[in-house]
Amino acid sequence: MSAEPSGGSAVMAVAPEGVPNVTASDDLAALLTPVLHGVVWPDGTAGVGDGDVVVISSKVVSKAEGRLVAARDDAERESAIDGETVRVVAERPKPDGGRLRIVENRLGLVMAAAGVDTSDVPPGTALLLPEDPDESARQIRRGLNARLGSRPGVIVSDTAGRPWRRGVVDMAIGAAGITVLSDLRGTRDQYGRELETTVIGVADEIAAAAELVKGKISGRPVAVVRGMAHVVTAEDGEGAGSLVRPPEEDMFRRGVRET
Repeated sequence: MSAEPSGGSAVMAVAPEGVPNVTASDDLAALLTPVLHGVVWPDGTAGVGDGDVVVISSKVVSKAEGRLVAARDDAERESAIDGETVRVVAERPKPDGGRLRIVENRLGLVMAAAGVDTSDVPPGTALLLPEDPDESARQIRRGLNARLGSRPGVIVSDTAGRPWRRGVVDMAIGAAGITVLSDLRGTRDQYGRELETTVIGVADEIAAAAELVKGKISGRPVAVVRGMAHVVTAEDGEGAGSLVRPPEEDMFRRGVRET
């Protein structure tokens, strides 16, 4: 599906303050409703409407879903990583004597330490990614719709590194009500040439834009992105799981391969 904006366009992102600490069994939609009501846009309007996208860090989703596990020492942390690992992609020793593992986790995501996180959690614990981030996004979307009277798209985002590039970026690991991929194959550029391979990872780009205003240490785990209404859909859609490249399309899964 193609999801190109029409005419002139602008994208805005706001990360509101006031998101409370999240604990297990909290209703995220209920917690976020007053925060989202308080979002103020540059044109003076407030709140979240149809066509907006609410981007939520996976960490708060995991906390609400009770995904904390024991990690009182390196052995317990490694055990938590093992439990989330499907395939080891690469590993190397760290200066502190530990090891860095890049693995494919059970969601199909290739990440350091399987996405197991020990930052911003109580000492002696680690946080796993949501069990089903797409279902998490769908539930949050339903809850926001019931409370806000609007139906924004929802993205659950997480941070990952990228092959051949320094620095980490946020990407979508869960999505509801979003066209996650914009397939431009078969369309033509301004010179009339047909595009043969261009498929844009729209949901990842929105997640990365939201991270520019959320930040890692600012205590603002939620952002609202406006200006992407052309990718917000009435139906929840296929979700971010469809962004994971299938093994048969992965040229780098087993190293060098001639095709």
